[in-house]
Amino acid sequence: MRILLIAGAFNSLTQRVYAELGDSGHHVSVELVTRETPLPEVVHRHAPDLIVAPMLKTAVPREVWSAYTCLIVHPGPVGDRGPSSVDWAVHLGADRWGVTVLQANDEMDAGDVWAAASCPVPDVGKSDLYRNEIADAAIEAVLSAVERYASGTHRPQPQNSLPAAAKPGRPRPLFRQDRRRIDWHLDPTDTVVRTLRAADSQPGVRDELLGDTWYLHGGHPEDTLTGRPGELLATRCGAICRATADGAVWIPELRPPRAPGQPGTVKLPATLALGDRLPPVPEVPAPLAPGDGTRTWSDIRYREDGPAGFLEFSFPGGAMSTDHCRRLLAAYRHACARPTSVLVLGGRRDFFSNGIHLNVIEAATDPAEESWANINAMDDLVHAVLTTTDRLMVAALGGNAAAGGAMLALAADEVWCRSAVVLNPHYRLMGLYGSEYWTYTLPGRAGPEVAAQLTERALPITAAAGQRLGLVDRLIDCAPQEFAAQTARLAVRLASSPATQARIATKKADRERDEAERPLAAYREHELSRMHRIFYDPDQPYHALRRAFVRKEPAAGTPSHLSAGTAGASSGGAG
Repeated sequence: MRILLIAGAFNSLTQRVYAELGDSGHHVSVELVTRETPLPEVVHRHAPDLIVAPMLKTAVPREVWSAYTCLIVHPGPVGDRGPSSVDWAVHLGADRWGVTVLQANDEMDAGDVWAAASCPVPDVGKSDLYRNEIADAAIEAVLSAVERYASGTHRPQPQNSLPAAAKPGRPRPLFRQDRRRIDWHLDPTDTVVRTLRAADSQPGVRDELLGDTWYLHGGHPEDTLTGRPGELLATRCGAICRATADGAVWIPELRPPRAPGQPGTVKLPATLALGDRLPPVPEVPAPLAPGDGTRTWSDIRYREDGPAGFLEFSFPGGAMSTDHCRRLLAAYRHACARPTSVLVLGGRRDFFSNGIHLNVIEAATDPAEESWANINAMDDLVHAVLTTTDRLMVAALGGNAAAGGAMLALAADEVWCRSAVVLNPHYRLMGLYGSEYWTYTLPGRAGPEVAAQLTERALPITAAAGQRLGLVDRLIDCAPQEFAAQTARLAVRLASSPATQARIATKKADRERDEAERPLAAYREHELSRMHRIFYDPDQPYHALRRAFVRKEPAAGTPSHLSAGTAGASSGGAG
């Protein structure tokens, strides 16, 4: 079918719906919608068989939904209504939540139900939940609804005809800042963490800190540090630790409020955002390998299970600053000094990596210099992975990867992905040529022709499409919470295999052969020469694109590579 996606942004869920429908053989195109979009004209131009709205904040006009079947993806169980469904799920501490696919009509979220799916709600932040459990349920419901529509025989169920037991949700209001207020003197740690996590990516929790107003982003419990409620106790890896009524929490990021008539503000690592305002509190490092039961926050951890090592990392939004890269490289070198035959690099769930940290770059005194430092730090990390020849390297992607983060994964000997992962192995949309040795690894895995098409088309692909194209070695079909355990079992089995030592020897010989044919330094020099010209030329599109991205400037329109649509968009048309 010809399916048109209408969305407020090409966000993680829209990308996944796009890629999954393309894998199913549909011709999929996208239109980004604002209140000013002449949607009836846009839809008429596409003449779709079906419209799907994975993430839409504006109402669909009557001229559209009366002429075309338009399926709205609502991130709440049947009967749930309102714009803050996932916020409420985290705030309420719900055990289960759901996604409903309903038909657009005159009333928001009140249309007939085409499909629904439920999901667990683990103890994670709203954005993590949205990208994982909610997205899994959304894909299940969307694919079911599309199949039912295509059959021509299914009739959706009016919500007012469903019995109460079939409508576990209910209408809920917009989750405003007055509901998110933290009372640092009265609220216990668990309440503060839940409040922070219900707003982690957007909009953050508006609060007073050191005499100024800030939005707090993200929250993790601390298990030992305590102090006077509300005071800052320590810093760690860019985060701040703040005392609660009965303990303390770690807050990784802060954002100042937007001034009237001014551009959007930038979310930054908390210590960087505070700058000179930060009082003299101690930097309290977390152990790289904390003991069992320790819940203190750390963005990098190392553990072992027999002959397999696991270097886990998790950075907000998947962005890796110069500091993130350097600290991860130091931890990587520690892991490589351990007596293991397999080393797994990745997080337990959510983002693997999205490459360089555009927010930190935008906020730098000299963005060109920070861009240059950041890309070199990424390259140093990728080079270390590529030149590790005494063990097998596995990149474990429990969540999405893009740009330099996708190329970091390709530096490993094997790439294992949760089957729900979306990959964006390209740089073009940010006006970049790219580095991270992609001109060596991407053609080496997918071939020069496919590599060129992936980087030029700049479209998301599913992990299954990545496997067909040679970018992914193993798909792990599991729930987000099960990925780490399944990866661990597979890694221990690989490390214990009699064939592993022979593979390591072959890997070392292959690396020596490749180095003799063309040194890695030559790939790096070629890539960085292009990147240097981009970074240091203020007229290059990268600077305006970066600024628009980090300050969340509304898109001027739908990019041509999305609105044109592709048949089987992620099924391997590049192959």
